Amino acid sequence: MPLKVGLTETVNAFQGMPENLNKLDDLKGNLDALRDANLDHHEELVKAAAAMGVKALGFGELFTGPYFALERKELWFALAEDAQSGPTVTRLRQIAKDNATVLVAPIFEKDSVSGRRFNTAVFIESNGEVLGIYRKTHIPEGTNEQASFCETFYYDKSNGKLGSWPKNISKNPYFPVYESSVGKIAAAICYDRHFPGVVKTLAEQGAEIIFSPAVTFGEKSRRMWDMEFAVDACRHNVFIGGSNRKGVEAPWTQEYFGASHWVGPNGVAPNMSDHPNLKCAEINLGELGSGDPSGWDLARDLRPKIYG
Repeated sequence: MPLKVGLTETVNAFQGMPENLNKLDDLKGNLDALRDANLDHHEELVKAAAAMGVKALGFGELFTGPYFALERKELWFALAEDAQSGPTVTRLRQIAKDNATVLVAPIFEKDSVSGRRFNTAVFIESNGEVLGIYRKTHIPEGTNEQASFCETFYYDKSNGKLGSWPKNISKNPYFPVYESSVGKIAAAICYDRHFPGVVKTLAEQGAEIIFSPAVTFGEKSRRMWDMEFAVDACRHNVFIGGSNRKGVEAPWTQEYFGASHWVGPNGVAPNMSDHPNLKCAEINLGELGSGDPSGWDLARDLRPKIYG
C-alpha cells in the first residue's frame, strides 16, 4: 500500500541574524527566539505536509538554527538541549500529535547525565510518543573548496549509550531501528552516509525507511549525493530520504545545494510536492519483499568469508 513520506528543504528561518560575522555575539541571550522561529517555521511545514497526506516527515540536520559549524564559536553551545524534555522535543510531540504525523527531528543535544553534546535525531510517533533517538556516529572535520566544517568542536561521536527504548528492534547499540506506525524507521546523519557499513547495518537490523538529514556543500559532495543514496537503497533493499539545506544563511555566504529526494531499491521516487520547502514522495514498502526485478538475490549469493 502506498505511503506518502516527506522531507524538509530549507534554511534558518530566524530573521534577526546579524549580517556581519563580527556581530554574532549579539545573539547571546536570544537563542531561544532563534529556536522558536525555526520551530514556528517547521510547524507550518508539518501542517502543509500533513495536508498533502504525508505520514512521516524528516527535518534537516540541526534544524533549530543555522549551520554554525562553519567556524568555531562557543556561543552555539547554549543551543544544545535535552532530547527528551527540552523545548524542541516538548513542542514537537504536540505538533506530531496535532497533525498525526511521524517526525524525525535532528537537534543539537546536550545529554542531561553526562553533559556531553551530540548531533541527535529524535523519532516521534504520530501520537506524540518519543520512540527514541539516534546520535550521529561519524563527525567530520575538514575543508573543501568552498568552506570548512568544524563539527568536532561542537559535539562528540555517538557513544552507543542511547537508553532503553521499547520500540527499538536493533541489537546494535549505535544504530537503532524503531517500529513506528509507518514502518521500521532509522537515521543516518550527513557524514554517516559516506561509510559503507551504516546503511548495511541498519538494513540488517530491520530498517525499511532511512532518513538522512544533512547540511552539505561542495563539488564532490554534490556529485556523490545522488549516487550514494541510490546505490545503498538498491544494494540494501531500503528506502532512503536525503534532506539537505537549500540557500544561504546570514552572516555566512556559504550556499547549500538542496537536491533533497527519496530513493528506493528500484530508483528515485518522484517529488509530488510543489511547496518550495518540502520534498514528498509515495513509496510502497511492499517492494521490499516482492523480489528484485533484476533477478538478483544479493543476500542469497553473498560470499562474506572471501572478504577482508
